[in-house]
Amino acid sequence: MLSLIQAAGWPIWPIIFASVVALGIIGERMWTLRLSVISPKELLPKVLSEYKRGGVNPEMLAHLQKHSPLGRILAAGLKNVKSSREIMKESIEESGRVVAHDLSRYLTTLGTIAALSPLMGLFGTLVGMIEIFGSNSPTGSNPAQLAYGISVALYNSAFGILVAIPSMIFYRHFRAKVDDFVIEMELQALKLIEIVHGERES
Repeated sequence: MLSLIQAAGWPIWPIIFASVVALGIIGERMWTLRLSVISPKELLPKVLSEYKRGGVNPEMLAHLQKHSPLGRILAAGLKNVKSSREIMKESIEESGRVVAHDLSRYLTTLGTIAALSPLMGLFGTLVGMIEIFGSNSPTGSNPAQLAYGISVALYNSAFGILVAIPSMIFYRHFRAKVDDFVIEMELQALKLIEIVHGERES
């Protein structure tokens, strides 16, 4: 691996740094964006059961807010449970926008890496081309410098694309996952509103 880095020259270091950041984001988002963590299936039935048993209390709201992103949305609605349906819905929508923003954390960085990695590879290619042209002189060409220029150009192009492809795949995957979570949480919150206001039994 060290020999590859040496052959690719100094332009490879920004690509390596970008790959480390991308790998960290992918691992963190895979761990964070899990159904059991974001929108547990059993949470709404538990909340409704507790609400019907004892109503809303500060301890219940505090526990919900710390429980999960879905809990934060449900807690925002229950804070306004005595208000009209419209006010309760507005408070849930406001909380939902904040939660959606939190779920998208680091995804902009991952998308940026996916877009910039090929450009960083292209920059390395240009550096390699400069080395190639520099190997020619009036007295003849320098084979070692020529070979080095070619290796810099090719390795940087390859590494740039190698970083960009999985970054783009996971960026799109996480974006779709966040959208799915947001829709699921909206449906759960709507169900809560309807049940609380007597428009739905369960």
